[in-house]
Amino acid sequence: MSTTANQSGMQSGSNPKSLPPELQKAMSKVTDIASLPEITTRIVEVVEDPKATAHDMHEIVRSDPALATKILKVVNSAFYGLPSQIASLDRAIIMLGLSAVKNIALAASLTRFFKGGELSEHFAARDLWQHSIAVGVCAKSIADKVRYAQEEAFVGGLVHDMGLLVIQQLFADRLKEVAEKCYAEPQNFLELETSLIGADHQAFGVALATKWKFPPALRYVVSYHHDPHLLKPEFQRLTSIIYIADTICCQNKIGFWLTGATQALTEEVLGAAMVTPDQLQEVAQELPERLQEAEQIFNE
Repeated sequence: MSTTANQSGMQSGSNPKSLPPELQKAMSKVTDIASLPEITTRIVEVVEDPKATAHDMHEIVRSDPALATKILKVVNSAFYGLPSQIASLDRAIIMLGLSAVKNIALAASLTRFFKGGELSEHFAARDLWQHSIAVGVCAKSIADKVRYAQEEAFVGGLVHDMGLLVIQQLFADRLKEVAEKCYAEPQNFLELETSLIGADHQAFGVALATKWKFPPALRYVVSYHHDPHLLKPEFQRLTSIIYIADTICCQNKIGFWLTGATQALTEEVLGAAMVTPDQLQEVAQELPERLQEAEQIFNE
């Protein structure tokens, strides 16, 4: 995470999430996930530009027929539940909004990073993608209940565990050892990562998120989704929503569920997210159907 983001968003006295020098050097060896596709980077830049318009987005998206097709499929899916079919890319961008188009582009780009290899004897990389989609869907549902930005919550869920992709590439054997030990006996996944690897997946994730020039809110999610209380109160809400969604999905063993298996839904984190237990019960009941809708779109 950039120094500015850390200093502005963290509680005083907290240590910034950063990699030790030797692991920063190891990050330079990351190749398969070193960069986002150029078109995705351009889309993220457009969304972050306050002067950008739907026309600017259209000019970028139309240069990638596969992404344009994906956007039309998403806007016409049950995932968004719009009342009528939309055939025009212009109309789809206007209906979804720039933020939603960014999320679709990110999801389409990230899919390819989760396809290969295994995390352990019990989990494939695709299980991590399934978990990431589930957390995104769950976070979006929570955001809907509490009137928070649904699109931001969805993409936060998609990217929260991206640090595991880095660890899988750099330290596959050690990640496998962490996963197998946590699978055999429930324990704190992050503490074991730090013990065996030298840093947890949050620290690796934010190094990559910074490289990809993610906005501060997403960098906070990637870096603090297991301990949102370390952020200043005004920056805790989104990260707390992701923490809650991650905990729900881990407790229900959706995809790669080991990272948050020992987490608890405390009054503190519920308060930071401004969500009630009754609302979470509704979210949990709706999750299977909403997850099925999302997987049909993003698991191609």
